[in-house]
Amino acid sequence: MQYSHIKQQIDDIGSLLFEAFHYLALFVIGASIVWSALFTYIDMFSQRHASISDILLLFIYLELGAMVGIYFKTNTMPVRCLIYIAITALSRLLIADIQSHHQADNGILWVSIAILLLAISTRVIRKPAAE
Repeated sequence: MQYSHIKQQIDDIGSLLFEAFHYLALFVIGASIVWSALFTYIDMFSQRHASISDILLLFIYLELGAMVGIYFKTNTMPVRCLIYIAITALSRLLIADIQSHHQADNGILWVSIAILLLAISTRVIRKPAAE
């Protein structure tokens, strides 16, 4: 009887510590995203212009922040958000590659195929299962 009571108290303390760490980690990740986005914006402001690559980077920060917020509220990782981030990151890579090289090559084709596959995967994930 005494042993099960002590075990329950230890389990409760363990759950409390886990939850505290969970919220602390989410806060640190969220603060890091805000910090990075702020410094990116300050850098764009100091240059007096923003490139498409910079704007897409801000969209990546926005999606990361939304993902942290959704995870904070629901304790589930939204896979679609990760796919959207990947699509935006690949689009940013594609634009930067085209801007720097000014020529078409196989890399552009492979990145475009990857974006297409990710877009198709979002459709597959969103489609409700047939019953």
